[in-house]
Amino acid sequence: ALHPPALTRAPQPPRTAPVLEGKPPWGGGKGNWRRPRKIIVDDDDSKIWSLYDAGPRNIRCPLIFLPPVSGTADVFFRQILALTGWGYRVIALQYPVYWDHLEFCDGFRKLLDHLQLDKVHLFGASLGGFLAQKFAEYTHKSPRVQSLILCNAFSDTSIFNQTWTANSFWLMPSFMLKKIVLGNFSSGPVDPMMADAIDFMVDRLESLGQSELASRLTLNCQNSYVEPHKIRDIPVTIMDIHLLQFHGTKYAAIDPSMVSAEELEVQKGNLGVSQEEP
Repeated sequence: ALHPPALTRAPQPPRTAPVLEGKPPWGGGKGNWRRPRKIIVDDDDSKIWSLYDAGPRNIRCPLIFLPPVSGTADVFFRQILALTGWGYRVIALQYPVYWDHLEFCDGFRKLLDHLQLDKVHLFGASLGGFLAQKFAEYTHKSPRVQSLILCNAFSDTSIFNQTWTANSFWLMPSFMLKKIVLGNFSSGPVDPMMADAIDFMVDRLESLGQSELASRLTLNCQNSYVEPHKIRDIPVTIMDIHLLQFHGTKYAAIDPSMVSAEELEVQKGNLGVSQEEP
């Protein structure tokens, strides 16, 4: 079993509000949290997409989460619980084994076609953020990405200085691959919630097989960059209250009944978004 980085839980002040603790509350809320939906869209039956689709199904431009190298679809459970409680439709994905960015983008496009989603908002963390940008670039002639939200993402894989080793990850045993990923985890004094989050991500890393991890590290380090002119017309946010700008439009990821008329007026005035008639 893997051991997380040496962590020291710093003292934490008393909590004044309830906080979700531990691992995801599988079995709670709407839908079947215990078993993610499994979808095959490629000719290769071994390429299985896993996803949690939560919130109102009538929303046709949902927010889709793409995890980092060490992540699985369920790492976004806190975000799913919060956003669906506010009326958003959220899809958290775990992508199958792909060995190059074009192959991933083609598979992701087929998945969106299968889900009958013409446009989506993408949230990507780390590698997930890079893949989100590459998909926006890949579909720039027939846009499928309405907006991007990037967290700890990158636009050029050369920053890792491992492009020369990218094609050898498939040969490495699982424990070596996991050791590479663990080297990027925080260590030292952290607050208890951060320590719990790191423990949870280490647990998720343990759940990944050799081929899954090798393919993700290959995508992470394979020589590539995002062509900026192909995504320049897409709204991009580095975190922040991103989805508000789409309230009242056909690209809203939230149930319209959850948005007040006053909020729509504020958004119309502050952001200049063209509103559609209900």
